[in-house]
Amino acid sequence: MTTEAGSSPSPARSRGRGFLTFLRDVIVIVVVAVLVSVLIKSFVVRSFYIPSESMENTLLVDDKILVDELTPKFGGYHRGDVIVFKDPGGWLDGASSPAPTGIAGAIDWALSAVGISASDSDEHLVKRLIGMPGDHITCCNELGQLVINGAGIDESDYLRLPAGSSLASKIDFDVVVPEGTVWVMGDNRNNSRDSRYHNGQPGGGFVPIEDIVGRVALRTWPLDTFGPLENETSAFRGVPDASDSSDE
Repeated sequence: MTTEAGSSPSPARSRGRGFLTFLRDVIVIVVVAVLVSVLIKSFVVRSFYIPSESMENTLLVDDKILVDELTPKFGGYHRGDVIVFKDPGGWLDGASSPAPTGIAGAIDWALSAVGISASDSDEHLVKRLIGMPGDHITCCNELGQLVINGAGIDESDYLRLPAGSSLASKIDFDVVVPEGTVWVMGDNRNNSRDSRYHNGQPGGGFVPIEDIVGRVALRTWPLDTFGPLENETSAFRGVPDASDSSDE
């Protein structure tokens, strides 16, 4: 009598191979998901949190937001957009939190790679885009409004001003936005160190368009405020293009 040893795998070996196959599939799925998330973060959306009160009441401290990086690449930016941009140089005080190290640093890196963490938020700023390249902006007219290319703009829908005040800026200014840059201001107008405060520095307070990460599209936290962010462009609909303006 002979036996055909090995003619069929043992149940234990079959279970072992089945587990390894399952583990391999899980690893492949996780790796693909991470790669897709990294690509989405790099080219489509990024997550940030709000570190200051300069955009109240539109955005509050510790709000979490998603920034649309893709759409502006095709449609460009517009007056009234709420944008996130990296520090053009000298806008932040440099007192950012130290990056975590060790296991915590590895976890933070992984979460940041897939867009869940936003550890570099304090290296960026969020403001409202007020002036496009070529715009002539002055403050203020007899109504307390900013004037862009000769047209006064009513920002009452989003500005946070002291009770009884309608003055869009306590700081007078008269600027023409250079090509390749924009002029930005916070909605909490009297508590925002924006383009006005950096007008005397190198760069003149203007933000290079290449430093803009994207346009704020969605508030993700707190949950009771979850939803798309309206970029208040209606206030700027009557503003003529700089090339059409005759105020200069």
